Amino acid sequence: MFAVRSLNQKLFFFQRQTIRPLMATALSNSRVSAFLTGSPVSGQRKRVGTHNGSFHCDEALGCFMIRLTDKFYEAEIVRTRDSQVLETLDAVLDVGGVYDPSQDRYDHHQKGFQEVFGHGFTTKLSSAGLVYKHYGLEIIAKELQLDQGHPDVHRLFLAVYKSFMEAIDAIDNGINQYDTDLPPRYVNNTGLSSRVGRLNLDWVNPDQSSERENEAFQRAMTLAGSEFLENVRFHAKSWLPARSIVMESLAARGDVDPSGEIMTMNTFCPWKLHLFELEEEMKVNPSIKYVLYQDDRSKSWRVQAVAVSPEKFESRKALPAQWRGLRDEELSEQSGIPGCVFVHMSGFIGGNESYEGALAMARAALKL
Repeated sequence: MFAVRSLNQKLFFFQRQTIRPLMATALSNSRVSAFLTGSPVSGQRKRVGTHNGSFHCDEALGCFMIRLTDKFYEAEIVRTRDSQVLETLDAVLDVGGVYDPSQDRYDHHQKGFQEVFGHGFTTKLSSAGLVYKHYGLEIIAKELQLDQGHPDVHRLFLAVYKSFMEAIDAIDNGINQYDTDLPPRYVNNTGLSSRVGRLNLDWVNPDQSSERENEAFQRAMTLAGSEFLENVRFHAKSWLPARSIVMESLAARGDVDPSGEIMTMNTFCPWKLHLFELEEEMKVNPSIKYVLYQDDRSKSWRVQAVAVSPEKFESRKALPAQWRGLRDEELSEQSGIPGCVFVHMSGFIGGNESYEGALAMARAALKL
């Protein structure tokens, strides 16, 4: 099993290196707004540029992530829109009008830019997505302490993009989550992009100096970076082990029932999303109709009907209508299976006192 570095250790390192009094750079142009992230001896470190002024989640996260790499470890962040200054920097994010990974230029605002993450994803990338596309494997591998070629690194690389990065790309590029012309039913300002945006200096703040602006940007980097690392940590410690359990259970489905439509989980974990993805990857046919697992509190067994898709409540094959809403002896008598506990009114889940009873319920339900 891989080891994951402590999230608290990672954030402590970032704050120790980054959250310190702002220091003036040697750049003379008055439009340049810069701060040092680490030792004041800047000649020994790389310099990463992004624009000054109002900031967004994508460049805050992009700057955080690129400093996790070997190439830009402890890099100085220079915030400016001066093209002559940008040309002198080792990497540039979200400004400059150029996307050229060979030169570490990661802007996405220029005309004709249509770069996407690939691997089946079609959302146009932001500066954060561009950094993740080119350096995400290295960052994930470091967090897992595995080689970049390890299959688990690639799995988490894709999973973190899907669950975390893609939304940041879409929001920054103004891509709606749903294809509809109807106005939203409610306002949601709780997302990471909104919270980073609120860290910009308030217009009523009398101090609008570059120093205060850069302090705010450092807080934005810390916020975005901490949630990125927390997402990686979750996938490493929870998501990936659960995926392995579901894969093993799915592979053993033929030992549970000859139909191959019943899956038993001897170790419970969040299984639903993994099941849909693994069925497609493993080309499972016929699809799983029922999943059996033990309730940790009551120690009885559950038989759950699999939904038609992750976002739907409708089951592929709900438990029989004649069982629904019944409990205990009445249910056992109706089904002819001893030890029954309940079946939900919708037929999406039921229970039995024993594994054998739950399996019998699933097998009977397949035939009804």
